[in-house]
Amino acid sequence: MKALQIRQFGAPDTLELVTRAMPALATGMARVRVEAASINPSDVKNAAGAMKQTTLPRIPGRDYAGVIEEGPAEWIGVEVWGSGGDAGFTRDGTHSSHIDVPVASLRRKPAGLGFAEAASVGVNFITAWIGVVEAAQLKAGETLLIIGAGGGVGGAAAQIAHHLGARIIGADRHAPRADAPVNRLAEHQIIGEENLPAALRAVTGGKGADVVFDTVGGIMFRTALDCLALRGRLIEISATGQREVTFNIADFYHNESRLLGVDSLKRDLVASAGILEALTPGFEAGVYRPAPIAETVSLEQAREGYRNVGDGIAGRVVIAPNR
Repeated sequence: MKALQIRQFGAPDTLELVTRAMPALATGMARVRVEAASINPSDVKNAAGAMKQTTLPRIPGRDYAGVIEEGPAEWIGVEVWGSGGDAGFTRDGTHSSHIDVPVASLRRKPAGLGFAEAASVGVNFITAWIGVVEAAQLKAGETLLIIGAGGGVGGAAAQIAHHLGARIIGADRHAPRADAPVNRLAEHQIIGEENLPAALRAVTGGKGADVVFDTVGGIMFRTALDCLALRGRLIEISATGQREVTFNIADFYHNESRLLGVDSLKRDLVASAGILEALTPGFEAGVYRPAPIAETVSLEQAREGYRNVGDGIAGRVVIAPNR
């Protein structure tokens, strides 16, 4: 089997392309021939040494789509997809020609998605689902403000919220790309506004947002908190720019606000499979759409793909390990 490997943390150039003997398949596991695996920003951070839980040497990569080559007879030849917060960190991941995964994590790939599209869903939609559905428990008719609405997680959150019947307001520093879901799903977009809470209240009759999904965090935390309506819920998934924040706790409890942290890394391959299963009907019906694919690279080209993701390329970068 061929794979990328982190032997020492550093820039993408430190990733090694290695060839390993195929290990014996353990009990309760299935072997997937990986047809596509996306590169997430967390994979780039992982290679750089930002993830404390990662043990070396390690094959990185969280999201994949492929075909079962070995395992239970009923699964042989089945097209599957998956993702996991353990993959690439505490167990070998998806940036490889093959990956061994628990049988309990196997889920059939939606027939309407190609391998590259299916491999582009995992982290974005799983994070959005945990935040919007599980943590915030967003309801039809409620207002959701998405900070960083033009990004991958923001786009997934907009699609899930729209399907739930919520009112969506997007906020971003720059106008989203033309094909961003927020462009067709948001009732309002607030672009480059320095006083976001005031701009939000101007379009919500002074109320604010029932739920704020803050994909930026850190430098945007206080602003996001000030956007909450009475008894609003703030979802935080990142800490861009600063890890420590302050806020007025009197204002916080007077508003009966709720602060909820979401970390998709806490959902392993099996837990993530349950979320993908819940998302599958939406993809099969065309309600949900993966982010556009910016480029597809081979394993030999994957270091360049890592650099492009680190530089903020618009769209998904996908590795085709068996190309």
